[in-house]
Amino acid sequence: MKIAIVEDDINMRKSLEISFEDFKEFEITTFKNAVDALKKLDDTYDLIITDINMPKMDGIEFIKELNGKYEVIIMTGNATLGRAIESIHLGVKDFLLKPFDIDALIEAIKREDKIQKVQKTAKKTTKKDTQGFLGSSKALESALNIADKACKTDASILLLGQSGVGKEVFASYIHKNSPRAKKPFVAINMAAIPDNLIESELFGFEKGAFTDASEAKAGQFELANGGTLFLDEIGEMPVGVQAKLLRALQEKEVRRLGSSKSIKIDLRVVSATNANLSEKITEGEFREDLYYRLNTIPLNIPPLKERKDEILQIAEATLEQNCQKYGFEIKSFSDEAKEQLLAYTWPGNIRELISVVERATILSDGNIIDSDSLHLEARGL
Repeated sequence: MKIAIVEDDINMRKSLEISFEDFKEFEITTFKNAVDALKKLDDTYDLIITDINMPKMDGIEFIKELNGKYEVIIMTGNATLGRAIESIHLGVKDFLLKPFDIDALIEAIKREDKIQKVQKTAKKTTKKDTQGFLGSSKALESALNIADKACKTDASILLLGQSGVGKEVFASYIHKNSPRAKKPFVAINMAAIPDNLIESELFGFEKGAFTDASEAKAGQFELANGGTLFLDEIGEMPVGVQAKLLRALQEKEVRRLGSSKSIKIDLRVVSATNANLSEKITEGEFREDLYYRLNTIPLNIPPLKERKDEILQIAEATLEQNCQKYGFEIKSFSDEAKEQLLAYTWPGNIRELISVVERATILSDGNIIDSDSLHLEARGL
């Protein structure tokens, strides 16, 4: 693998050159600034590793000049973390915070090398797994574009959006199109679990850990090991459990209730919320340090009212599915029904639309679903 390293700090540059002498599988060329690198880069390079704060041309402008031609890993200090996140939107695969161990950089390079080999092997035969999305729109494609870039890394993703916009569908999409696709995808809804059970659900427990623990049980972290753990409604997690979640993410290990043994974990965390976490932080209901750990890449999923092109696509796909599900003859919407579907604001988003269509499928007479069958007037149309 041929790698270009762009770093203006001579000590850092020399240190990296010396460190890579032990890794003969990598051919390294270093540059003291982005301008020099752009003059000499050619099609033989597989990967670019670059700092952000540099003279003449900073790392973000450098990445823009590369125009997606090369895969990129960012090296950055804490002060430039925000810009590193910005670089993800430009296609950066991964970034490391300085100071870092050479082993962390080598791991990131090997991960990228593995991804490139898989992509080259499957380039002509594979397509994105878009199962779960019933329609398409410019707003959806914009969100998916960010998801496509993010899913290739192990960076934590925080899905933001109203209830019913499809956050779990996005989480599943990110998993299925990531290097972890063949490993487990485990979803857990914080709002659906009693506060006193969340810790045991996440981390598991040993036999006898508490009164009802008649046998040992693995937690969701263990079940998701190697794959993706989706933490839905993360804003509902009790503050006491948040501290233990943060430790698990930082140390990459968990400990079952009633056990003194730590279990190593390797997984990617995707979380989601429809709450305003900034307000919860101010009110002392959510830990700021956990927020930054989960929010490496924020992904806003727009409400259905901003994705109008999808409304009829989702409605018709749902109608067809329901007809098959219930053994009905194929039904269709009248023009007036379509107009109502498009005019309604869908405060419950996709979940509400699917519910309305299912009800209309069951209760409508004949093969045409008219506007009266939708009962949208009762919802304030």
